[in-house]
Amino acid sequence: MNTPANPLTHFDSAGQAHMVDVGAKNETARVARVQGSIRMNAATFELIASGSAKKGDVLGIARIAAIQGAKRTPDLIPLCHPIALTRVGVEFTLDAETSRVTIDVTAETVGRTGVEMEALTAASVGLLTIYDMCKAVDRGMVIEDIRLLEKAGGKSGHWMRD
Repeated sequence: MNTPANPLTHFDSAGQAHMVDVGAKNETARVARVQGSIRMNAATFELIASGSAKKGDVLGIARIAAIQGAKRTPDLIPLCHPIALTRVGVEFTLDAETSRVTIDVTAETVGRTGVEMEALTAASVGLLTIYDMCKAVDRGMVIEDIRLLEKAGGKSGHWMRD
C-alpha cells in the first residue's frame, strides 16, 4: 500500500514485500533514458576504439548484451513486472581524453508500468560486458555513474535529472 506513512510501493500494509498491482493502471507510452560509464587505462581504451580487442567487437557485443539485459530484467529483479518492450536503443560515446566509454540506453514500452528498471539493467549489463571482454588486459576498470536521466509516461508523468 503506497501511503504517506508507507511510500515504498513494493511493501504492503503489513510490511511484506509484494509485486505492485498495476492492473487498474492505464496503458500509456513509457520511456526511460539511462546513462553510465566505464573508465579504463589508455591502452585498453585504444583496443576498444580501434576494434582490435582479442575477443572481437567489444561495443557491438556490449550493445547486444545491453538489449538482452533489458529483456531479462524481470528474471534478475524479483518484483519487476515482465513487460513488452517496444524498443531498446543503445549508443556508446568514446572519450579518449579520459579513457572512458559512456553508454546511453533508451527503453520504451506501451504498458501499465515504467521501463526504468529495464533501462538501468541494460546499461549495467552493457558496461559489465565491456569489463568482461577487456578484463584480461585491465582489471582496474571502473564502472560508474549509472543513473536515470529521464522517464516519461504513466501517472507520475515526466521526470528529468537536473
